[in-house]
Order: sequence, then structure tokens, then C-alpha cells
Amino acid sequence: MKKADELLAKTDELFRLGVVSSAVGLRGELRVFVYADGPEIFEQIDHVLMNGKRIPLISVRRHKGQAVITLAGISDRQAAEDCQGKELFIERAALPVLEENSYYIKDLIGLQVQDEAGAALGELAEVLLGPAQDIYRVAKPAGGNYFIPAVEAFVVDVDLAAGRMTVRLIEGLDAL
Repeated sequence: MKKADELLAKTDELFRLGVVSSAVGLRGELRVFVYADGPEIFEQIDHVLMNGKRIPLISVRRHKGQAVITLAGISDRQAAEDCQGKELFIERAALPVLEENSYYIKDLIGLQVQDEAGAALGELAEVLLGPAQDIYRVAKPAGGNYFIPAVEAFVVDVDLAAGRMTVRLIEGLDAL
């Protein structure tokens, strides 16, 4: 089994970068709907994994909030169209280092969420990407959800090693 195939079997070792949404032009460029904060992640890596294969990244440009990339071995429109709908991955070790207090969504999902007093609120189940800020959906143990803005005023601490996030609840947040 190839290294890329082995990594695909261990999904915790791979991060989804995006999905090829369409071909661009005649020279094999791919438009990618990016799952990350923005297309700049492609400017910080030198390859992607697609279909279990490691493919060198030749060029990257931005267009209307999406990445337009060229991959080695994809040099014409037909080859690019054949990639439509395919997801692109990267190994955890190849990810760019994030700024302080920034996290990969994959690392946040599943964290146990507690309030400042240490009372358990639930598990971080989803990150809803918003135009102003992201929203954390925390699944309550007894059913229902908290929706917590992913901003410093509400997120007091994130401890990935302990698997825990501490948040500040404000009056009325429990009623949402």
C-alpha cells in the first residue's frame, strides 16, 4: 500500500482542503471550492492528495474567493473536467502552522465544552462558517444545541491536548 493510501485509511491524519468545482480554461486549471478560511492555504503547500495520490501543486491563483490551481499531470481541459467533484486532501504534517488562538476545524470537532465554572455544556458538533465570525454548534447531552459565536468574548480557552473548550455564556444564550 502506498503512503497516500495508508494516510487515507487514517482519516485523522488527513485534512480536507476542498473540492474541485470545475475546470477553468483550456490548460488544465482547476477551480476549487475551499473548505479552509480561504484559498491562501494553497499558497502555503506544495502538493495535494487526490484519489489517494500525491500530486505536486504547480501554480495557485485566486478568483472570486476560490482557488484556481494547476496540478502536475493535468494539462488540458478534459483532464481538468475529469477531476470535477473530487476532494483534495493534505497530510497533517504538511499543514501550515497557524497563528496563536487559531485552530483547524477538524481539531475542534468533538471537544468537550464547559462554562467558566466547569459545568459541562456538551460536545462541539459543528462549526458553522459565517461572514462575520464562525459559530460553534454545541450539542447538549439531553438534546438541543448551544450556538456560540467563535470570538474571544465567548471563547475563553481552547485546550486541544485536554480535549476541552471553555466558553462564557451570556444571559439568554441558553434560550436560543
